[in-house]
Amino acid sequence: MKLLPFNEHSGTEQAGVLAIANDADPFEVSLAGVTRIDLHFPKFTDGRAYSQAFLLRRRREFKGEIRATGDVLVDQLAQMERSGFDTAVLRADQDMAIAQRVLASYPGYGVGKYQGDAVDVQPHFKEAAAA
Repeated sequence: MKLLPFNEHSGTEQAGVLAIANDADPFEVSLAGVTRIDLHFPKFTDGRAYSQAFLLRRRREFKGEIRATGDVLVDQLAQMERSGFDTAVLRADQDMAIAQRVLASYPGYGVGKYQGDAVDVQPHFKEAAAA
């Protein structure tokens, strides 16, 4: 997962970038020409963007970047990655070094993982058995 500090986040004014409100249905938006989707966390306790990311990846088969914005804390990063997010824009008071350590603490969710997630459904042991 790519991490961005708050001040490096480019908004949705670019071509191909779509922001979806956290109360919007991902099935009702057009993905034609969209290369990045920004999903917003208005509060860290509001988890609707997790569901949106999962639906975009698994049911809508969106292959572009899904970016978490808003009230993004370091302790949410592992779950964001498993839900289908590619990039997280950390809240301004979050430490980048701590965020990188948090992601490194969960190597089972990345390459060689033992559980499936929104992007790679098969767990590691299933992939190895099929080879």
